[in-house]
Amino acid sequence: MVVWRSAGVSWRGGVPSLRWEGGGRRVSPLSYGRDLAFRAVGERRCSGARGNPCPLAAVVPARGTGGRCAECARLDRAHSVAADTVADDPRPYRVYLAWFGPGMIKVGITAEERGPARLLEQGAVAFTWLGRGPLMAARRTEEVLRHALAVPDRIPYARKRAVRYGLPPAAERAAEVTELYGRVVAVPDWAETLEPVPCRVSDHAEAFHLGALANPSAALVVTGLVDGGVLAGRLTAAAGPDLHLVGRDGRGLVLDTRLLSGWELVAAEAAEDGVSMPLAALLTAGGAQDQPLF
Repeated sequence: MVVWRSAGVSWRGGVPSLRWEGGGRRVSPLSYGRDLAFRAVGERRCSGARGNPCPLAAVVPARGTGGRCAECARLDRAHSVAADTVADDPRPYRVYLAWFGPGMIKVGITAEERGPARLLEQGAVAFTWLGRGPLMAARRTEEVLRHALAVPDRIPYARKRAVRYGLPPAAERAAEVTELYGRVVAVPDWAETLEPVPCRVSDHAEAFHLGALANPSAALVVTGLVDGGVLAGRLTAAAGPDLHLVGRDGRGLVLDTRLLSGWELVAAEAAEDGVSMPLAALLTAGGAQDQPLF
């Protein structure tokens, strides 16, 4: 019997979908307002590297977001543009300015053919393109702007999650991105080896369904899956790898779907409280992550 294991969430055409690997690959589109209920079975297995299964089917820790054994993680990173280990990719790339919350900005690059998929995967609420060109030119521009603007190359998902519940209106988001674009073009020779792209702010709040989020103080975060554990709730929003649900008791639940990779998941009936996975309180803006609840 073919065992289908989760490969997390992807964004296709601006819509989140669960990905599966087993007897090939398949996707299950997700719909806001629909119930989601599953049970984890067995042990979490390494998700492999570069589309290939792990030759050892190694067991990996339940709480890690990587989902790979050490060898597969090394192989995956060895062919990663994000890790700056690929220099001869002939495809055109784009440099972007991504906004995750007030004062929470990063500069990054993505293959032009992917469009905004990388921004959706990262949970960027708003963004604008900055320029386009060869990979190494895009990489150099990314580094120049990151240092000129004093912005990080990565923003932890816990921080993105913390500000997602109380974002300013779309006009204010666009104004901050536009102001930062102005700072970019003021950097001397920032686009020396790139073709500049005019500022045009795109906003993902509607695609993420962020208007449905409320009461972050009552929200709980899944910290890992366990054999036999159940998660059930109504899907209200999604951003990057995060699924936001409401359980039967009315509490908000946040699942980082990177924790799903490598697990066999089967359909389940909702438990009385809709969840029997390890949980922790949501990190809120200006607060600290509480200890796991159970």
